[in-house]
Amino acid sequence: MNYVRKSFIKLIWLLIRLNPKTKCIYETKDTQTPITIRCWFMQKVLGFNKNAYWPMHFSSVVVGANNIYAGIDTSPGYSGNCYIQGGGKVYIGDYTQIGPGVGIISANHKINDSRQHDRSIVKIGKYCWLGMNSIVLPGVELGDFTVVAAGAVVTKSFKDGYCVIGGNPAKLIKTIQKSECVRFENHYKYNGYIKSEYFENFRKLNLNV
Repeated sequence: MNYVRKSFIKLIWLLIRLNPKTKCIYETKDTQTPITIRCWFMQKVLGFNKNAYWPMHFSSVVVGANNIYAGIDTSPGYSGNCYIQGGGKVYIGDYTQIGPGVGIISANHKINDSRQHDRSIVKIGKYCWLGMNSIVLPGVELGDFTVVAAGAVVTKSFKDGYCVIGGNPAKLIKTIQKSECVRFENHYKYNGYIKSEYFENFRKLNLNV
């Protein structure tokens, strides 16, 4: 029975690998934000967050996905209960990871008329980490290797990166030595569900960022 089970699993993986629509599941399986069969099914078949071009947890919410740039192995809302709002524009660099419950907001209600919005731009660099329940507000720019502590509310920019920030409002906690930071790369490179070599064409046709 174990032999039959293992053979069946190998067959399933082979079919996934050979199918152009599902090979991303196989090729991202060893990454930080792998496209799982469950995630693929929830988005592509059941339609949860179907407008996002990257894998998301079904309990997370994205608004204005066409105003969001997600880098290689970067999937905002991959963890549960996130709110990613592309009312303005959002740019998130390669290999940046986002914990559960994170909010990224690029537009806010006008204080004198809540029916209207002030739209802004949020930029988050490469190799960043946004901890659980942290919030990044409109107009913020975070440089590469910025670590945002859990529960932090980021109201201003830390453009130089290489730091840990935390608190409400977020302040500098410590700096990170550039020489200690590792700029790794995945063997198979994907921007969400899209192989990176095809992403620029997809971006021109479908995104506003």
